[in-house]
Amino acid sequence: MAKRDYYEVLGVGRDAADTDLKKAYRRLAMKYHPDRNDGDASSEERFKEVKEAFEVLSDQRKRATYDQLGHAGLDPSGGGAQGGAGFGDIFDSVFGDIFGNGGGRSGGRAYRGADLRYDLEMSLEEAVRGAEVKIRIPTLVACETCEGNGSRTKSAPETCTTCNGLGQVRMQQGFFSVQQACPTCRGRGKVVRDPCGACGGVGKARGHKTIAVKVPAGVDNGDRIRLSGEGEPGQSGGPGGDLYVNVMVREHAIFDREGSDLKSEVPIDFVTAALGGELEVPTLDGRVVLKIPPETQSGKMFRLRGKGVRSVRGGPVGDLICRVTLETPVNLTRPQKDLLRSFGDSLDGQADRHSPRASTWLTGVKKFFEDMKFP
Repeated sequence: MAKRDYYEVLGVGRDAADTDLKKAYRRLAMKYHPDRNDGDASSEERFKEVKEAFEVLSDQRKRATYDQLGHAGLDPSGGGAQGGAGFGDIFDSVFGDIFGNGGGRSGGRAYRGADLRYDLEMSLEEAVRGAEVKIRIPTLVACETCEGNGSRTKSAPETCTTCNGLGQVRMQQGFFSVQQACPTCRGRGKVVRDPCGACGGVGKARGHKTIAVKVPAGVDNGDRIRLSGEGEPGQSGGPGGDLYVNVMVREHAIFDREGSDLKSEVPIDFVTAALGGELEVPTLDGRVVLKIPPETQSGKMFRLRGKGVRSVRGGPVGDLICRVTLETPVNLTRPQKDLLRSFGDSLDGQADRHSPRASTWLTGVKKFFEDMKFP
């Protein structure tokens, strides 16, 4: 009998992703497995067909060959599953990730270390220019008492008799065969008969280590730096976890950062706003002169090109945006107050000329009340 199309067998499209293939296989394997269809020959054949289709399509090399040449392009000896595969094998390879065992079979399975997080507080100047910072983080280190051996007598660990060194045991739960870490050796495949009193036989203890972190120029608040392998050490020869350094930029007394731009509030006095003048304003590169034109209103923005930040993600250098705010004079002397009153009297009746915005606003208020209909 001619074989059916593998994509049709699994009920997926030819562009199906690996996750879609796995979902389809799980569903069909559970439905047609012989343990759930006792004595049903058609279900057993369907199960074999499903398993064969998945084994081909889940292998990138075989799938590419099949897509190009069909069934004829596959080596019959390496094709599908002919004969009844134990349900435990299916569970390990496809369903194992549900229970976190991943289907591992080798003894003393290696475990990746846990990831660590460190919040690095730094100044705006350091974040903009980059810096190398030494940080001290808590982590697991080799036990000083047993020198990392785990044994009080520093003797070599023995093979676990519960799992025979495999690190995992198989437990039957109805028609499920569940493979899990050995409870005696906790998945290591080895046991320490005379454990160290300081570390309990683990060989590791809590400690600290110092790491030099190179912070690239242009990082911003909330950016994260990943240091591969600098997290918790792995177990049984497994790789270490990663260290994630979260950048936290302290609030600056003068500047606020928005992307590649810097923003700053610049207070100016009444005379400078009215008559114009020059002000020295700070930038991260030094001082620059900001020219204030006559009749400058409070809130006006001035943009200084190229005086901002170059982002760590690239692109042009941003700008420094200065927002001027008019500062009302305080602690005036009597003669100064008299001068201001005289100045105010000289403007009386000339609001349209000297205060156009205020005049326009007052005109709008007057019209608002005239148009308002009171009950």
